[in-house]
Amino acid sequence: MPSTTMPMLETYPKTINLDRAKLAAAIDALNDCAQACTACADACLSEDMVAELTTCIRTDLDCADICATTARVLSRHTGYDANISRSLLEACATACKSCGDECAGHADMHEHCRVCAEACRACERACRDLLATIG
Repeated sequence: MPSTTMPMLETYPKTINLDRAKLAAAIDALNDCAQACTACADACLSEDMVAELTTCIRTDLDCADICATTARVLSRHTGYDANISRSLLEACATACKSCGDECAGHADMHEHCRVCAEACRACERACRDLLATIG
């Protein structure tokens, strides 16, 4: 099923001060990353070596929360504040890099960490792409 992000952005009745295509890509990447990180944390909890994955679990959950919050804020445009969007995107890119690095360290042993690391890398790129357009 295709994302509803762009159709929703296209229905917004006023001007959006961001590139809508990059905004939609970022929101979709943020939602994908939040889901991947949540699922990865849960999968880590099911691993026999769970004690060795505590940092990964914590990083996954932090990244999921930051991505989900950022997606929600970027989905609202009434009374838009570029400073808030910029700060959230920067925090999200940082969280995605940290989580991607952590998961990549386990990717050879845990497929869920490999998938999560890829989602984090894609989200970090989408956040940085959108950040580059904010004045």
